[in-house]
Amino acid sequence: MDFLPIFANVRNKPCLVVGGGEVAKRKAGVLLEAGAQVCVVAPEIDEELAQTPGIEAIHARFDVPHLDGMTLVIAATNDREVNKLVSALAQERNIPVNVVDDPELCSFIMPAILDRSPLMVAFSSGGASPVLTRMMRGKMETVIPQNYSRLAGFAERFRTTVKQRVTNPAKRRIFWENVFDGVVAEKVLTGDEASAEAMLEQMLADEDNIVRGEVYLVGAGPGDPDLLTFRALRLMQKADVVVYDNLVSKPIVDMTRRDAERIFVGKKRNDHTLQQEEINELLVRLAKEGKRVLRLKGGDPFIFGRGGEEIETLAAEGIAFQVVPGITAASGVASYAGIPLTHRDHAQSCVFVTGHLRDGTMNLDWEQLARPRQTVVVYMGLHGLDTLCAKLVEHGQPDTTPIAIVQHGTQPTQRVITGTLATLPAIAEREKPQAPTLIIIGGVVTLRDKLSWFHPGAN
Repeated sequence: MDFLPIFANVRNKPCLVVGGGEVAKRKAGVLLEAGAQVCVVAPEIDEELAQTPGIEAIHARFDVPHLDGMTLVIAATNDREVNKLVSALAQERNIPVNVVDDPELCSFIMPAILDRSPLMVAFSSGGASPVLTRMMRGKMETVIPQNYSRLAGFAERFRTTVKQRVTNPAKRRIFWENVFDGVVAEKVLTGDEASAEAMLEQMLADEDNIVRGEVYLVGAGPGDPDLLTFRALRLMQKADVVVYDNLVSKPIVDMTRRDAERIFVGKKRNDHTLQQEEINELLVRLAKEGKRVLRLKGGDPFIFGRGGEEIETLAAEGIAFQVVPGITAASGVASYAGIPLTHRDHAQSCVFVTGHLRDGTMNLDWEQLARPRQTVVVYMGLHGLDTLCAKLVEHGQPDTTPIAIVQHGTQPTQRVITGTLATLPAIAEREKPQAPTLIIIGGVVTLRDKLSWFHPGAN
């Protein structure tokens, strides 16, 4: 460890910035945010910086008296000799000093900051690689959402109360872990602080019985992990048990908490590891055992995902749950295939249907689907492709209507097969696309050659 990481309290304390340019302006701004009394010294000072409320601007060359009474000093000039002088004089007086981009002259480092006040996270490479430090901060931006500041503020409000009522330090630590890792924190993060306060009071009233189960119904999107939402990622790392099906890609399953129990429930066509009713019962049982259950579903759980059926059962059993939307296959897959679902020249409406077969026929409203100037997206329709194309032509759709099959959309194995209602069944028989697939029908398919941008496997 080259530097001891600490947080300095500079509120209402005098701090000096030597330099008057863009870098000095940034450093002065950070000090102002921390509540410092900021003095800026330089022969020439940026006009905006000099006129910033709370800044004392001194148009002069740096001199020893400028250090008098200072709590902290930052040297931000473009003259290394001046910076060396500031550093030497400050360290002689035991005043912490930072020289921008010159670790050898620093007694402290200004880190990259992730501000979720009152929660603060600082990143530093000890001056070895500022760019890498900023990149790491960017990664953590996605892991620690902005509303964590709300959670930290909530904890601050109850800190004294909890300390008074849970006097054993070890039990108090476990208590707070359960708060931050459970339903109370989720309520705070979603803005329902009234419910969170009531739950926390209930936990305090019976601190030995605070384990409550909950189910997270989370949409995993069409396959590319980059399309997950922040909330989905957060809950994936919290769950004790992960219940997932065949449409969730392996890279996404691998992003769940490593020590979580994983339960595969299948859901391939005509090959269900568990029937839907059994899945519903499984979620209830696991939650009643006090576990946090992640129900991870491909696409969006409310679009042909049976999410409504699952939370109906949870609601009937009094199980706490929350739903996290995902990018549905129609939107994500079409985007990666370069096929806009609507376009002023081709389609003014878009219809989503499921292509499950029933008794050898497709139970769809063919007249509605065969209307002109609309896009039809068919989920799970590969097995019934012949019937789909024939029925649309039978109900008035021209057999020259463009149609596409997208295999494994958004993933490295994505493949797009195009044709017309007349030709695609034979093409598909030859090309043999593999599920999961999505079928897109309409004039928008003709835009693919112009708009295609995702080329999996390209170097």
